[in-house]
Amino acid sequence: MVGYAFMGAAHSQAWRTVNRVFDLPARARMALICGRDAAKVADAAGRLGWDAYTTDWRELIASDDIDVVDVCTPGDSHAEIALAALAAGKHVLCEKPLANTISEARAMAAAAVTAQAAGVRSMCGFNYRRVPAVAMMRRLVADGRLGVIRHVRATYLQDWIVDPQFPLVWRLQRDRAGSGALGDIGAHIIDLTQYVTGRRITGVSAITETFVRERPLPAGSSGLAATVDGTGVTVDGLAAADANGSDGHRPATGPVTVDDAAVFVARLEGGVLATYEASRFATGRKNALRVEINGSLGTVAFDLERLNELEFYDATRPAAEQGFGRILVTEGEHPYMSAWWPPGHLIGYEHSFTHQARDFVEAVATGVDPAPSFVDGLQVQLVLDAVTRSAELGSSWTEVEPALATVAA
Repeated sequence: MVGYAFMGAAHSQAWRTVNRVFDLPARARMALICGRDAAKVADAAGRLGWDAYTTDWRELIASDDIDVVDVCTPGDSHAEIALAALAAGKHVLCEKPLANTISEARAMAAAAVTAQAAGVRSMCGFNYRRVPAVAMMRRLVADGRLGVIRHVRATYLQDWIVDPQFPLVWRLQRDRAGSGALGDIGAHIIDLTQYVTGRRITGVSAITETFVRERPLPAGSSGLAATVDGTGVTVDGLAAADANGSDGHRPATGPVTVDDAAVFVARLEGGVLATYEASRFATGRKNALRVEINGSLGTVAFDLERLNELEFYDATRPAAEQGFGRILVTEGEHPYMSAWWPPGHLIGYEHSFTHQARDFVEAVATGVDPAPSFVDGLQVQLVLDAVTRSAELGSSWTEVEPALATVAA
C-alpha cells in the first residue's frame, strides 16, 4: 500500500480484517507499506499491521512477491503509481477520484482495459457502494420497486474548513488534489447515484464557489487535521520555505486554488432529473451524505449518518397504509450482513472498506473484473470535468461524454 494517513489507516483496517470475517478463495498478506517520511511510515507499519515499510513506491512495483498495489495517496500521484503497477502485472486498487485530470484518468482506464486481457485486475475505491444499505437501495431500484425513476437528489455536506484560519492543507491545493469539495466528496455522490440507479449522468449545469481564498500555511497535517506556525511549512512531509517572509507573529499564507462548494443540476439517462450539492462549508454538518430516489411507485432514501437504515415509501400499498417506513439493513439476507452480527446489531463506516477489500480479493482470486472499474472512475471524472467547465462558462449546459467512448477513442 502507498500512503498511511486517513485513507491508509481505513484501508489497513480492512486488509487486517477481511480474511477474519469472510471465507475467501485467497488470503491477503499485508507485506509492504510506503510513505515519504521514514520515521512516520515505520510507525505506521507497526501500528497498522504491515510486515515491512519503504520510502520508495517503486520498490513495491519491483517486488516479485507482491500481487496487489493499493494506492491511498493524494490524487497527483495516482496515475504514475497505478500505471507503473499495471504495467508490472500488479492488480491495483486506487482511491477516488481516479486522477486529477481527464488525460490521466483516460490513460489509467485505457491501461486497465489492456491489462484485463492479461488477467490483471483494477478497481477504483468508491467505498460507499459497499455500505449494505446502499447495496440494498440499488437492489430495490433494480427490482422495479420504485417504478419509473423521475428524480435523484444528492447532497454531501461537511464543515471541517469553515474556520478561515484552518491551514492550507493539500486538499485545498489544485495541483495536489485536482479539485476541492467537488472531487473530494462530490465524486462520492456522483458515483453513488449512478451506481444505485444504473444510469450515467449525461449533462450538467453548475455553480462552484471558493469562500475563503487565502489560508495560513500548515506546520504539519495528517488526514483532515493540521497545525500552523509562523516560520515555515511542512505539508505531508514535504518542507517548503516561507518565501514571502513572516512578521514573526502571523503565519504565512497561501492561495486556496480549489472550490469550497459545488452545486449542479443534471440529467441522467432516460431523462431523469437530478440535483447535487457538495460543500465543506455547511456549518454543523460533519459527514452528511444523503441520497433520495423518487419513482412512480415509491421513494427510497439513504443517510450516511444513519448508515444501517433506509427510508422507503411504497406507493403501491393501500392509501390508508402509506407512509415512509424504516428498513433496518442488518438481516443476514441483506448485502454483506451474513458475515457480521445477529439482526439489529449495527455496523459502521469502517465496514465499507472491509467489504471493498472482500469484493476485490474475491474478484482477483476468481478471475473476475471488479467494480467500479477504472472506466467507471473515468466516468465520474468526466462528470467532474463537465461540472468545472459549466461553472467556468456561467453555468452553461454541458454534456458529459460516455467513458467507454473516450477510452475506445
